[in-house]
Amino acid sequence: MKLLVDFFPILLFFAAYKLEGIYVATGVAIAASAVLVGWSWIRRRRVETMPLVTLGLLVLFGGLTLALRDPIFVMWKPTIVNWLFAAVFLGSQLIGNRPLIERMMGNAIEIPAAVWLRLNMMWIGFFIVTGLVNLFVVYVGSGFFGAREALILASGLQDVDLSACAERFGGDLLSLCNDAQAREDVWVNFKLFGMMGMTIVFVIAQAVYLSRHMKDQPSTLEAD
Repeated sequence: MKLLVDFFPILLFFAAYKLEGIYVATGVAIAASAVLVGWSWIRRRRVETMPLVTLGLLVLFGGLTLALRDPIFVMWKPTIVNWLFAAVFLGSQLIGNRPLIERMMGNAIEIPAAVWLRLNMMWIGFFIVTGLVNLFVVYVGSGFFGAREALILASGLQDVDLSACAERFGGDLLSLCNDAQAREDVWVNFKLFGMMGMTIVFVIAQAVYLSRHMKDQPSTLEAD
């Protein structure tokens, strides 16, 4: 359930993008994240640190995207968030006597200290790799950055709304705009399906790893 809640703004971002483009979608994602933080405060009178930091980064990078009309800022946001998580998990190994993953799950699961440390390192690796994969999709996998730069160079326009290609361009410029929009669409699909898929696979792998190292609970035998 928490995983679904965490992905709620991404789901709304995806839906808004398909309907109105990336700028409207960015505004929707900011609003959705703010609502979730506000709802958490209303229910529990407190908000965890990372949702607040995530909202702050979304406001910063999403705000830059809206103000400068440049999607590249909001595309960088998932990478910054994942690397920030990696830094927090790494820092937990240097400060205090327990890694963060043990502090989060230690009350529910009993495993050796060395396993907690390895598990924490696995999360650090996952966050770093996810951030790198996001940048790969933006700049290489989707080809979005190069396609948008080609459109800007050909049209002389810095402010290009790729959801309105047919309304602004014709001929070769329309082809360039449609190509950039299609590549932008690749990144949006990755943001929802790719990142969610990576997270689910990693969580399943983590569960399998934990099951191999969990200490057996004592059982009570009833006499006949």
